[in-house]
Parts: sequence; C-alpha cells; structure tokens
Amino acid sequence: MIFPLLQNIRLFFGALSKDVRGKRWHFFHFLLSIGGNFTERNDESTVSETQEDYNLLDHKSEQIGKPLITLDGISLRIGDTMLLPGTSWEIREGENWAILGSNGSGKSALARAIKGDIPHVRGKLLRHDPEAAGTRIGYVAFELQEEILLREDRNEEARFFGGNKGHALTAGEMLLRDDGNPTIIDRLVKLLGLYPLLEHGLRTLSNGEFRKILIARALLRSPKLLILDDPFAGLDVGSRELLAATVTDLMNHGTQMILVTQRIEEVIPGISHVLLIQGGRVARTGRRSDVITPEQMKSFQSERKPALEKRLPALPLPAERTTTDATTDLLVEMKHVTVAYGDLAVFERLDWTVRRGENWAVVGPNGSGKTTLLGMITGDNLQAYANEVYLFGKKRGEGESIWDIRRRLGVVSPELQLQYRYPIPAREVIISGFFDSIGLYRTATKEQAALADQWLEFLGVTDKAHRPFNRLSYGEKRLMLIARAMVKSPELLILDEPCQGLDQSNRKMVLALMQSIGSEGSTDLIYITHHQEELIPCITHVLKLQKAGYEVIQCAAGPDRPEVNFLQKAAR
Repeated sequence: MIFPLLQNIRLFFGALSKDVRGKRWHFFHFLLSIGGNFTERNDESTVSETQEDYNLLDHKSEQIGKPLITLDGISLRIGDTMLLPGTSWEIREGENWAILGSNGSGKSALARAIKGDIPHVRGKLLRHDPEAAGTRIGYVAFELQEEILLREDRNEEARFFGGNKGHALTAGEMLLRDDGNPTIIDRLVKLLGLYPLLEHGLRTLSNGEFRKILIARALLRSPKLLILDDPFAGLDVGSRELLAATVTDLMNHGTQMILVTQRIEEVIPGISHVLLIQGGRVARTGRRSDVITPEQMKSFQSERKPALEKRLPALPLPAERTTTDATTDLLVEMKHVTVAYGDLAVFERLDWTVRRGENWAVVGPNGSGKTTLLGMITGDNLQAYANEVYLFGKKRGEGESIWDIRRRLGVVSPELQLQYRYPIPAREVIISGFFDSIGLYRTATKEQAALADQWLEFLGVTDKAHRPFNRLSYGEKRLMLIARAMVKSPELLILDEPCQGLDQSNRKMVLALMQSIGSEGSTDLIYITHHQEELIPCITHVLKLQKAGYEVIQCAAGPDRPEVNFLQKAAR
C-alpha cells in the first residue's frame, strides 16, 4: 500500500514530467549503484522501500503549542523603501499560515525575513527553535528562480571567456550539488518522477518544470518550515490541483507551511491561520475562519476597484502606428515545424497560421511547448531559423532585420522579465520598449516620455516610476512589462501568462485592457494562459498543444462560448 502523501507527490510531479522512454540518465548511474536496481520489484520490496521513503519526508504531527518564531514590532527595509512598519506576529508549532496581500504589499518581503534573507531594521525577530532557521527553512519563489538563472548566466559567461568547454548546469546536477546525501536524492528523484528532467539544462525547463525542481530541492532537507511563495503560478490546472493535495498532505504529516499568495482561492485546505496585509500594514492575523470572512474579503478585493473603473475608458495609445505596412494579412505562418532537443521532441510537423484580425489563445499542460512556440516567433529560439517560419510575410533568416521584426512585436514573458536584472528605473524600462532594448541607451523624445507617463498613470503605478525595476514585486514588474510592450502600439502582442503574479484587482484591470486592445482591431494577440477565466471574449482561435499533437479550435467572439470551456481538461 502506498501512503496518500507519497501517492499525491508522485502524481503531481509525474503530471509535469514529459514522457521520455528508454532514456538512461547517465549522471545518476552511480546513484543506482548505491540505491540498487530500480526496475520491477516484488510487492514486499516495494512496500519496504516505500516505508523508508515515507520516513524521509514524514514529520510527526505536533500539538499546537509553544512559539516557533516571534516577530515583535519589526520593520523591514529594501533599499530606501520601508515595509510593514511595526509588524508583530507569532507562529506556533503546528500552525500553517497563509500570507495574503496585493501586489507590492510586502508579503514576499515578510516571508524572506522569516527565511532570514531580509534583515529587520526595528523590533525583534526571535527563533525559539534552533531548527527554525537557515537550511531547515525551505523556500520556493519566483525570485529564487531568477537568482539561480542569473548565477548560471554569469557562470556561463565566465566559462565562455575563460575558454572552458564545460556544459551548462543541469537539473540533476543542481539537486546533487545542493545536498550531500546521494541516497536521499536518489529516492526522492524516483518517488517524484524527476528522471526525465535530470539531464535538461536549467534554461531549457519550462516555468512549471523549474518549479518542480525547486520544490523537490526544498523537500530534500525535510524542512522544519516550508515557505511557498505563489507556488501555483505558471502551473496548469491538473498540476495546481495535485500540488494543492501534496502540500495539504505534507501539512497533515507535520511539515509546517507558510503559503504566500494574492489569490484567496489558493488558500488551500490545511491552512489554519491567515495574515492579511492591507494598506502597507498587517491588517489582521488569526485563525483562518476569523480572517477570511465575507466582509474582510470584500474589503480586500475592492481595495483598488474604483481606480480601475475610472481608468478603463481611455487607453493611452500613440496617435500613429509604428508601421503602416499591411501588404499581407499573414502575421505568423509555420509550416511543418519541428523542435527537438536531442531525443526529446517538443512538437513535430506543426502547421499554424495567424492572420490579421485574429486573437489566439495557446493552451496546454506544462512542458507541452507553449513558451518554445513563442520563442520561434520572437527569435529567442534559434531553431526558428532551421524551420519554415514566416513573420509578416517574410521567412525567418532570409535577410529580414531583427529590429524590423521587433518593432512590430510587443512581448510580455517571464523570460523578458529575467533580462531586466539591474537597478534600471521602472519608467526607463517602459521607455525602452520604443527601442526594443534591455535598458535605455537613447534619449527619449518628449512625446515618448509623456506616453510612458500615461501608461504609468493608467496602470496605477506612478509612485513606482523611479524605483529600480529589480526591487519591484513580481506583479509590479509584470505591469511595467505590459506598459513596455504597448507604448509602441505593436501589430502583434505576445503575452506569456500576463496575469501571472497579479492580484485580483490588477488581473481584472489587465484582462480588461487586453480585451480592449484585442477588440479595438489595431493590435492582434497571441495569449498563453492556464486559467479558464482568463480566456477573454476577444479570443477568436485556440491552439491546444498536447503531448500527442495539437488541435486548432475556432470560436466566436463573446463571453459565452461552450467551445472554449475545455481548458480545465486541456491543461491536465
């Protein structure tokens, strides 16, 4: 009999893994020699091994009682910004907390202070249990993904300029490097279904796959306290459900949890207490039933609603388009496109055409190739030049200028967000959209600067105009990138989960903005999402990517369309 905890973990991570058969993971051969041959075994052996693996992850449930961590009147500082002044909060053994707050409220900073990554400048932070510190606090967040990829980029540059022919860091190497016990790694890799990803370079992983590796890494040390910062973002429906079940089982078996989110619906079963942040301060702490009340949540959800409704009618778009070339109605055309990495085919013989006046949604499970597909359009994936890919009627790689292409595209994606790593003022990030540069190296005209200011006002982030981009919250960064993409009024706007990391108010605003852009007619959309409610009415076509192929669905514009009510199934 397999314990429910391990069964849910296996299902969650198995759902994210690509089906790669017959592949030997050479890097872990020495682990197999330690752990034995993991082929078919008899039931008695399997039960015995499962019990051992369960013991590696299981924590005996403790009675809620003595304090674990106490915050007494602390204030946090990031750069020159003070956050959450005078915060007092106590976490006791056996309690599982959710930190709930809007974008830029300081919820992630508070979680990082608990981890020990951000110092407090006032008050006291007491750790009553020596194990509630350091490596015994697991931490998974988008910021951690950014830090790992930034470090890998620097290492890759050092290897290149030093003449070192070493390879990029793989997922398996990262797991092995971060924990000294290969037996524990081997057993967790087997249980969590990670083998298909172990030899993949970190840069080749999708967002969902990268999340999978980060969560696995956090579990390696059997953490006393596990912090999950927006863990469901970027995951398809099936993976979100399985992760929720896995996290709930972990809590039921004694691993204390802090879940950081801006979505009330993501406060999963098993969360016993909630800390609510409103207006830049901790508004309330207590038992879940006392904090998540209809009255309190109505106040939380409507915090920015009046400003949203007031701003929507007038979109600040340029008076003239950046290009008037409309000699062809074909925006994107792909003929028999195949993308593969070694023996792994992402998709094969894909035929896809996007015409003027069409707005496309691209859906599919994690790892199905959605981000790779967009990379073929933007040119970030070099395999575009080995295939028949046409943009605005011109074949990739046949004399077109990359700048001519980029000035007609607007892009919002996690990959673009990662490229802005340095302390560039947010306003300059928006203005850089006119020049398609990472950073601002030219002087903007008065008209361009004024348009950037209009977008800051439109999105309600004028007060963040001069704040360094790398010090904004994840959701605030996403809003700035949307403004950067739209300042030049592109012919084609490519959106890779634009609402990822946004709170409810900002999601509503961005979805209303995308609907206005898509229905106005001058800019067409290609839009990746995992959420049914984000399939805005202006979407006219859907490309559904699956492991067994793909499907194109045409749908009428409008809010009630039964033909697109498939996302719950498509994402599984």
